Amino acid sequence: MALLTKTPYLLGIDVGTTSAKLIVIDAQGQIIASAAPTYEVQNPRPLWSESKPQDWWQAVVMGIKLIEAKFGIDLKNIRGIGLAGQMHGLVALGREGEVVRPAILWNDSRAIAQCAGITELMGAQKLLEYTGNPSLPGFTAPKLAWMREREPEAYAKTAHVLLPKDYIRYLLSDVLATDVTDASGTGVFDVAKRAWSKTMQEAYGLPGHVWPEAFESPTACAKVSAEAAKITGLAEGTPIAAGAGDQAAAAIGCGIIQEGLASLSLGTSGVIFAHSNHFRVEPEGRLHAFCHAVPGCWQLMGVVLSAAGSYQWFRSVVVGGHESYAALDQAANNIPAGSEGLFFLPYLSGERAPHNDPLARGAFIGLSLRHTLGHMARSVLEGVSYALKDSVELVEALGIKLQNIMITGGGTNSALWRQILADTLVRTLHTTSTADGGSFGAALLGGVAAQIYTDVYDACNQTLNPQAAASAGINFKAYADLYPIYRSLYPALRPTFETLGHLHLNQ
Repeated sequence: MALLTKTPYLLGIDVGTTSAKLIVIDAQGQIIASAAPTYEVQNPRPLWSESKPQDWWQAVVMGIKLIEAKFGIDLKNIRGIGLAGQMHGLVALGREGEVVRPAILWNDSRAIAQCAGITELMGAQKLLEYTGNPSLPGFTAPKLAWMREREPEAYAKTAHVLLPKDYIRYLLSDVLATDVTDASGTGVFDVAKRAWSKTMQEAYGLPGHVWPEAFESPTACAKVSAEAAKITGLAEGTPIAAGAGDQAAAAIGCGIIQEGLASLSLGTSGVIFAHSNHFRVEPEGRLHAFCHAVPGCWQLMGVVLSAAGSYQWFRSVVVGGHESYAALDQAANNIPAGSEGLFFLPYLSGERAPHNDPLARGAFIGLSLRHTLGHMARSVLEGVSYALKDSVELVEALGIKLQNIMITGGGTNSALWRQILADTLVRTLHTTSTADGGSFGAALLGGVAAQIYTDVYDACNQTLNPQAAASAGINFKAYADLYPIYRSLYPALRPTFETLGHLHLNQ
């Protein structure tokens, strides 16, 4: 029997790399229902990462149906919808809204040559001036430029470019739109001015009309269409917020709405996300400078491309999937801090902060016959933690003292990993009642769009109650001593990474 109530519900949808995470909350932030249907990522060639947008839509529809059937939710009580999703993905649509080719994802590195070309043309400092960021292969515009050069027929059919979450909005509403946080990661958006950059579009030789209008994240920019209402069971006319990229949405879901606060996300990628009251740029472009989902504010973001993804890879490939994460954590917990001289570089998909190097690769360094599976597991957790510390140091070098760090994402379910992070960062880490802030933050943005809350600050104040999750312990000194050694490894291996990378590119 459906839950018949006049209490307004809010739906948050997070289009992740491998699953669509949906939650329903009430106005007080209580999670009423959730679902997370999965889909596949394809890697047809080295450096490539693709997904079918149609699979995302099928997963979202399935998730809505599961919420209705399993939890007895009356979908007509959902008063607002917010969208979040993996950033940077290129969704190319034809004139009739058809998908032209599989989406090229955020962790795809095929557009290295296009990034080098635009950097040579514009100059690295001009890129920072116009977009707040260097040109990176994961960004959207370089991938569209790659399409123009390598897939001219598909490029000629492309009439619209969307980001992953925006494709879901399009099918829910027939509206082509994005938000300022997601637009910030395309490479053709003026982050300081919060508007598309005609200069960068012309520099890439890309048409301006393919990019959708960019709204502030809480704006009600669309409504559920009659057709989508029939397919999903949602009420026709339900407002849909512009939404946010996954990290900005997760930051809202953690209450990162004032300077001095930061979030640490441990999903497939790992992210340090710091709120900034004004536009700041890291001088070497080692942090992303994006618009925040809080109107009129910005974010500084350091990205580790393979964070929990490194642990997933380790369990799947090295361990063969035979051990649970809990068993691996237990084995790692029996190993002393520093893994007895074993280090892990988590650059399995290349790396962003602080290296901006798509050719960087993962490595175990210091392996010996004495090292066990537990040593290797712990070194993976430590290597990702060191990589996140790189970003914390870059943020604070820009004059933002990080007083509180909120943690979110599936990796933070590990008590051992939380403790290693607290020891490495020498911080007390906090959490909220939801481990996945992206869909929760999206739901809050949907609540602002539906006028359930007056603004983002009101939404966070009404729903969030942070709790301490881990504090620095006795191992902080060991990690402080080992961190400089970790920092020395990438420079030593960079020439080898470059040689190996170009071998793949020439295949």
